[in-house]
Amino acid sequence: MTVPNADRTTTEQGLTPPPGCPAHSATGADGVTRLHGAAAATDPMGLYEKLRAAHGPVAPVLLDGDVRAWLVLGYLENRDVASRSTQFSRDPRTWHGWKSGEIDATTSPLVPMIGWRPDCVCADGEEHQRLRGAVTAGLNQFDQRGIRRRITRFAHQLVDEFCEMGNAELVGQFTEHLPMLVLTHLLGMPDEYGPKLVHAARDLFKGTETSLASNAYVLETLEQLVVAKRALPGQDIASVLMAHPAGLTDEEVQHHLRLILLAGYETTANLMSNVLRMVVTDLRFRGSLAGGQMTLPEAVEQVLWDEPPLMVCPGRWATGDTSLGGQEIKAGDMLLLGLAAGNVDQAVRPDPSTRVHHNRAHLSFSAGAHECPGQDIGRVIADTGIDILLTRIPDISLAVSEEELTWRSSTWSRHLTALPVKFASRSPEAHDVLTPLPAAPPPSIGMPTASQWPQSEPELLRPTEPRTSWRARLRRLLRRR
Repeated sequence: MTVPNADRTTTEQGLTPPPGCPAHSATGADGVTRLHGAAAATDPMGLYEKLRAAHGPVAPVLLDGDVRAWLVLGYLENRDVASRSTQFSRDPRTWHGWKSGEIDATTSPLVPMIGWRPDCVCADGEEHQRLRGAVTAGLNQFDQRGIRRRITRFAHQLVDEFCEMGNAELVGQFTEHLPMLVLTHLLGMPDEYGPKLVHAARDLFKGTETSLASNAYVLETLEQLVVAKRALPGQDIASVLMAHPAGLTDEEVQHHLRLILLAGYETTANLMSNVLRMVVTDLRFRGSLAGGQMTLPEAVEQVLWDEPPLMVCPGRWATGDTSLGGQEIKAGDMLLLGLAAGNVDQAVRPDPSTRVHHNRAHLSFSAGAHECPGQDIGRVIADTGIDILLTRIPDISLAVSEEELTWRSSTWSRHLTALPVKFASRSPEAHDVLTPLPAAPPPSIGMPTASQWPQSEPELLRPTEPRTSWRARLRRLLRRR
């Protein structure tokens, strides 16, 4: 792949580019399509199909700063790249762009996504197995029942905050916060750190000029967590990583906590938003749920096929010259897994309207040795959280026209900005939760000292009376319409 010149023109921050400005057009040098900017943000799925029509299953693209890469669009090609680590390495230090001047590692917003880190994502072979073994042990210590209990506690608290109002904005009040509350708890940090981490995680994935600062904030927060857990270990992922026989250093523990937090949060929050959007906008989808033709876990799988929470996954780097999908890949080239594009490849889905909710062969959690180890936790958060929301508020409906919904897209993901809904007001169910979320510490205090970490988790109180199934209540509501 030809490396672009290092002296590209950039636009000063805060200035609006004039019409036709080459830095903000849909294509860059040699007519290569940009995966960033206005054109990519408005209709990423349409852009993938144009690239597929023009180039086949592998297409040349430009990332932020006109950094060159290959976007893998084909389903089989994605699986091939994800499964052949000897040909397509996960170690970004293989990339020729670091030496060519194609990127400024101190300022580029791409660095948090494609830069090398001491974690299992950036390793291959035995080193990958050593690091991933520790991560898997940390995730597997929690049984499904215990995780559901914590999700249930947090979900009820979030619903209680808006159920009396008769309206809510589900992205800002539910889907963005539930995954972070659960993940921060599993990692071993206090709940009050969730809101700031939500903002930092979103900013990091958007790839803005503040992405590096957001990444630094996440790392600093996790560094303080490691210090606290060294002093007082607990039953959490951070403590398991430290005690694992793989012998992770503090830096390796910190970066694996970052990996679990960011990857788990972004994918789960987007997945929940996408499922709930289908519930309030698609009568067929909602009717299938209410009528029992599709269970909630099956609905989640259908959405994972149709609208993956992570649309593009960075990255792989060619270890030698090869060919892929009719393209000549050179040693050191960067490849991106097009998860969303692969999921709708006609080679595996000739008719995209055909239901595939019973099938987990999608690419939404990648594939091969680096397939997401925490995907089942993400599914549990989405299934449990959405089930509680619909049980508590089965008459939920969209408060605006569907055409008013908007998305914010980056190279990596497409994020629903808001999902305003309305429903009949109802009282909070305080008997479902024993204690409220802990108050935030004084502003002068950073990450708590060892003595300030929560010592135990209160048990969830069960409702005194069984509730009617949300599916039954929803069926009654649909029959009235």
